[in-house]
Amino acid sequence: MIKLAVIVGSTRKGRFAPVVANWFAAQAGQRTDIELDVLDLADVGLPDVLHGFGEEPADEVKAVSPRLAEADAFVVITPEYNHSFPAPLKSAIDWHFTEWQAKPVGFVSYGGHGGGLRAVEQLRLVFAELHAVTIRDTVSFHGAWARFDDEGDPVDAEGVNGAAKTMLDQLVWWGTALKDARAKQPYEV
Repeated sequence: MIKLAVIVGSTRKGRFAPVVANWFAAQAGQRTDIELDVLDLADVGLPDVLHGFGEEPADEVKAVSPRLAEADAFVVITPEYNHSFPAPLKSAIDWHFTEWQAKPVGFVSYGGHGGGLRAVEQLRLVFAELHAVTIRDTVSFHGAWARFDDEGDPVDAEGVNGAAKTMLDQLVWWGTALKDARAKQPYEV
């Protein structure tokens, strides 16, 4: 079993993120090989200003850090804002360093015509810098607002549930392999 932290990256008022996050959490929650922790950035209240080197981080950061450190893998749920990812998501990533190292990261994205894929490609660069391994297959919702019904269920449930399963299968494989590797030889940069 791996511990999976799902990070909901949108904090915008009136956001669509909870619809996507609830669907994805339900998919991941059905698995017996995953222990799920959903971390919604709208709820944790991370500060906008990073602390200086050698300074203690804010209490909100201290509350999030152990959850990320304990995770064996991550899924980032991100919208696409101006062909990129939201600033609060980047801030949450930047508050941490070792918590991401030698762990896999999967992506669920949503947006207009691009389906959030431009945000995902940029996040791959960020996570590579943090020594994380990004999963090739993603789940994306193009024109997301038309892809879910009024109850929050995907219109094309078979297709997106299959895409989520593929990504989660890869994430569990990488999460297990890297967890075993970290136990055998701790990762240090």
